Amino acid sequence: FSFGGDEKRVDSRTIYVGHRQCPGTEAFIAPKFCDNRIVSSKYTVWNFLPKNLFEQFRRIANFYFLIIFLVQVIVDTPTSPVTSGLPLFFVITVTAIKQGYEDWLRHKADKEVNKYLVTVLEDGRRIRKESERIKVGDVVEVVEDETFPCDLILLQSSRDDDTCFVTTASLDGESNHKTHYTVPDTEKDLESLTATIECEQPQPDLYKYVSARHTLSWKRSVLQEPSLGPENLLLKGATLKNTKKIYGVAVYTGMETKMALNYQGKSQKRSAVEKSINAFLLVYLCILLSKALVCTTLKYVWQSRDGQDEPWYNQKTQKEKDAYKFLKMFTDFLSFMVLFNFIIPVSMYVTVEMQKFLGSFFITWDKDFFDPEIQEGALVNTSDLNEELGQVEYVFTDKTGTLTQNNMEFIECCIDGFQYKNRDSCSELDSFCVTDGPVSKLHEKEKEELFLRALCLCHTVQVKEAGDMETVSEDQIDGLLPPTEQQKGFIASSPDEVALVMGAMKYGFTFLGLDSKTMKIRNRQNDVELYELLHVLNFDPVRRRMSVIVRSKAGETLLFCKGADSSIFPRVRSEEVDRIRVHVERNATGYRTLCVAYKQLCTEEYVEVDAKLREARLALQDREEKLMAVYNQVETGMSLIGATAVEDRLQEEAAETMEALQEAGIKVWVLTGDKMETAKSTCYACRLFQRGTELLELTVRTLEDGGRKREERLHELLLEYHKKAVQDAPPAKLGVRSWVTASQEYGFIIDGATLSLVLNSSPEASSTRYKSLFLQICQNCTAVLCCRMAPLQKAQIVKMVKNSKGSPITLSIGDGANDVSMILEAHVGIGIKGKEGRQAVRNSDYAIPKLKHLKKLLLAHGHLYYVRIAHLVQYFFYKNLCFILPQFLYQFFCGYSQQPLYDAAYLTMYNICFTSMPILAYSLLEQHIAIESLMDTASLYREVAKNATLRWGPFLYWTTLGIFHGLLFFFGVRCLFSNPALQDNGQVFGNWSYGTIVFTVLVFTVTLKLALDTRHWTWINHLVIWGSLAFYVFFNGPFFPSITNYFAYKNLIIF
Repeated sequence: FSFGGDEKRVDSRTIYVGHRQCPGTEAFIAPKFCDNRIVSSKYTVWNFLPKNLFEQFRRIANFYFLIIFLVQVIVDTPTSPVTSGLPLFFVITVTAIKQGYEDWLRHKADKEVNKYLVTVLEDGRRIRKESERIKVGDVVEVVEDETFPCDLILLQSSRDDDTCFVTTASLDGESNHKTHYTVPDTEKDLESLTATIECEQPQPDLYKYVSARHTLSWKRSVLQEPSLGPENLLLKGATLKNTKKIYGVAVYTGMETKMALNYQGKSQKRSAVEKSINAFLLVYLCILLSKALVCTTLKYVWQSRDGQDEPWYNQKTQKEKDAYKFLKMFTDFLSFMVLFNFIIPVSMYVTVEMQKFLGSFFITWDKDFFDPEIQEGALVNTSDLNEELGQVEYVFTDKTGTLTQNNMEFIECCIDGFQYKNRDSCSELDSFCVTDGPVSKLHEKEKEELFLRALCLCHTVQVKEAGDMETVSEDQIDGLLPPTEQQKGFIASSPDEVALVMGAMKYGFTFLGLDSKTMKIRNRQNDVELYELLHVLNFDPVRRRMSVIVRSKAGETLLFCKGADSSIFPRVRSEEVDRIRVHVERNATGYRTLCVAYKQLCTEEYVEVDAKLREARLALQDREEKLMAVYNQVETGMSLIGATAVEDRLQEEAAETMEALQEAGIKVWVLTGDKMETAKSTCYACRLFQRGTELLELTVRTLEDGGRKREERLHELLLEYHKKAVQDAPPAKLGVRSWVTASQEYGFIIDGATLSLVLNSSPEASSTRYKSLFLQICQNCTAVLCCRMAPLQKAQIVKMVKNSKGSPITLSIGDGANDVSMILEAHVGIGIKGKEGRQAVRNSDYAIPKLKHLKKLLLAHGHLYYVRIAHLVQYFFYKNLCFILPQFLYQFFCGYSQQPLYDAAYLTMYNICFTSMPILAYSLLEQHIAIESLMDTASLYREVAKNATLRWGPFLYWTTLGIFHGLLFFFGVRCLFSNPALQDNGQVFGNWSYGTIVFTVLVFTVTLKLALDTRHWTWINHLVIWGSLAFYVFFNGPFFPSITNYFAYKNLIIF
C-alpha cells in the first residue's frame, strides 16, 4: 500500500472497526493507541510545588534574593534575614497562587470535555460512556448539534444521500456548512460489518487525510478496497448540522486528534520591561560586587598598617586570631554585599507586581469596553503583560468573526453592462432598479432572467425548512415573498453562496431545493422550473471558479459558471468583458465580486464531457490533475452574463481601528482559513489594502502559472518581489503607511500551501533563504494577508516574526478555537467574546467584546501602562542608588568596619514605607498625555515604541542623576559638619545624627523629585506624597520605640 502524491509519511496504522478481527487473518493482537483524554493543564498535584518553584527561581531576581537571604542566615551580617526573606516569600507565594489558580481552571475545562457522555456501539448495544474512555476502533453515534468527540471516519448517515453537514468554526474559523460523505458501499448493518482501515499516522494538517479501507462484509463475502480522503473524515471539535444522526469509527483520539495537534502549548510569557529589569539588574549587580570588592580590599589594606588591625581598645579574641584569613576575607566580602544589597531592593518587584495587578482593574473598569449586546466588558486573564500593550509592533488578526461579522449581504449586480441595485419600492422590473442605463428592451429582460436562473442553479446550497431549524437565517426577506418562502433557510459551504441565492430570491427567483438530482426554482410568474443536476465542477483555489451542468425540462444542456473576474474574463468574449469590467473594478475594493457566465452544450459535446469526467473521477492516480484538465476544457467559450457584489459586513469601526493601528506604526497581518477572494475584499474594506496598493501574490495559482516546478517558480517570485518591495523601495519606515509621500505601497498575499513550501523546503539552505526573503518582503509591505491557514500555520507565522531580527513584540487577536494557537504563541494574546465559543477568551491574556476596543486598549491603556512602569523601574533604581551610595562613601570614614550609616529601622522602612506609596500611586494614576489626545493622535504610540523609555540612554541618565544626588547628600552634610558645634550639655553630634540628616534629605529629595515628575494630580497623589513625608516626620517622633532615631532626629532639628 502506498500513500502516493507528495505524502512523505510512510508509517501507517491499522484500525479494526468495532474491534472485530477480519476472518482468515493471524491471531488478533489489539493495537495500542492513546486514550481520548485531552490535557491542556501544566501542573499536577504532585509536581506543582517543585515545578513552580523551579520556574520562579529561574528568574534572575528571585534567585539573587534567595542567595542574599541564605547569606544573611549563614553569615553574621549587619542586617536581619527578615529584610530580604519576607518580601521574597511574599512574591513567590503570590505568584504560585496565581499560576496555580490559572492551571486549576485549565484542569476544570479539561474535565468538562473528558467527562462528557457519548454513545458507543458495543456488541450490538448502545452504551453511554465518558468521552475519555473512547478507544480507536469504537463506533460512535453523534446526533445533530453535538460536537465530534474524536476524529471519525463517517460510516453511516441518517440522510438519504449518505452525506452529513458539519461546521468547523472552532477549527478553521469558518461557520459555514461543509458536506462530508460516508464510505461508499458500507454495510448498513454495522453490527455485521467487519472492516479494517489503514491510514496515516496523526498529523496536524486539517485539509489532508490519506487512507485506504480494507473491508470484508460477512454477508456479501466481497473484498472492497475504496480509498478515503478528507471528505470522509469528521474532525474533533466540529459540530454536526442538518443531519439527525451519524455513525463513525474513531481513528484518532485524545492528543492525537488534528485539533489537539494544532493546539500550541501554553508557555510562560514575559514582557520586554521584565527583560530590561533583568539587564539593569545585572548592571547594578556589577556595581554591588564592585563596591563590596573595593571595600573588602581597602579594609585589609588599611588593617595592614601598624596598629590598625588590632587597636588597644579592640583586642582580638583567640578564635578570631585562629581563623583563616581567606575565609575571613570572604566573610567580610559577603557582609559588604549584604550591607550594600539595598541597591537592588526586592521591594521593587513587590511594587511591580502590585502595579500590574491593580493596574489591570482599570481595563476591567473601563466603561468604553462595555458591550450592551452581551452585557459584558473587558476581561484580564494575565496582568503580567499590561505594559506590553504599549510596545506592539505586529498585530496578527483573524478575519471571520474578528474583522467581519461573517454575515454576507447581496449589495448589487451588473447585467450586460447595466448596474442594478435593490430598492425598497418595486419597479416594473420586479424590484430590480437600474442605475445607469435603459432596460426597456425585451432582450434585457431575458438577460435578467438568465442571470437570476444562474444564481439559483450555480451553487451547492441546501434548503432547510423552518420546522428543522433552531434559528432562521439572519438575512430575512423583506416581505417580498409569501410567508412560506420566508420560513426557508439555506446552508452552504460558503456564506457568499447563500447571499447570492437570497439575493435572487429578493428579485423573484426562488431556489426550492434539490430532490434526487433535480433542482427546483420558482420564477417571477410563480411557475416551478425543474432542472436535472448532471455535474458539479467544485470550486478550488487554483481555478477560482465553480460550475454546474444542468438539463432543463425542454432538454437543453446548460453550463453555468461563477468565479473571480481574473478566472472568468479569459474564458469569455472580449467585447462582453469591456461592459462588465468597470463595474467589477469599482466594487472590488470593498465587496466580494463574482462574475457569472453560461454556455449551452450540444448533445455530442456533453456526451464527451460526461465520459471524461467519469473517467477522471475513477482514476486512482493524478485524479485531481485529470479533473482539472476536464474542467478547464469545458469551461471555455462561455458567454458573460453579469457580475455580483456581495458584502461581508465588517465589525463595528473595524476600518477605523485598522487605520489607527497602521498610523501608530503597527504592521497588521490577516491570518485566516478563508478563501483568498473573500479575505482580499475584506482587506480592502478595512483599508488595509488601498486602491493604489500593488498586491504581491504568492499562492498555488501563481506558482502554477509559469508551467514549471513549484520550487523553481517560488524562488523566482520571491526574488522578483524582493527586488520590487525591498531593493527598489525608498528608504522609508518599513511597513508604516506613508501619509505624506506618494511612494508605492505593497500588500502581500500568501496561502497555506505555499507557506508550507517556504517554511519546509527540503534543503536547509533553501529553507533559510526562503524564510529570509519572505520576511524581508513582508516587513516592507503595509499589510500582509495569509489565507487558507491551518491553526498551527498561524502559530508558525507568529513564531517566525517573533523570532526575527530585533525580536518585535507581537499581538494576536481572534475569536475562535482555531485562533488559540496563535494567541498562545504571540507575546500578547487577545480574545474576542464572539459567537464561536469562548476557547479564545479562556486562552487569551486579555478579552474584549469587539474589535473596535483594541484601539483604546493599545493606544491609550498600553501607552500609559508602559510609561508608568518604565518610570517606576527607573525611579526605583535611582532612589536606591541615592540611598546606598552614602552608605558606601561612609565606609571610607569608618575604617571599612561595615558600620551602617543608617539606623536598622531606616534600612528596613525606606523602601517599604517612606518611599513606596508615592511611586505606586504614580505608576497607577499618571497620565502624561490625556487619553483623548492619545486616541486622536495615533502617531504618539510610536514615541514609546521599541522600549524607548527603558533603553540604555535613559538608564544612564537616571543612574548619573542618582550618583550626583548621592554625592551631594553625603558631602553636603559633611560640609555642614566641618565646623563642629556643641550642644548645650557639651556633647557633639555623632554618627547617628550624621546618618539621620543624610537620610532625611534623601527622603525629602526623592519624594519631591517624583512630585515634580507628576503631571496628572489626583487627591490620591496628594495624599500619598505629602502623607509619606508626614509619616516620616512622625515616625521619628517620641511616640516610636527607636530612641536612637528620636534623639538623632531631635539633634537634626536643633542643628
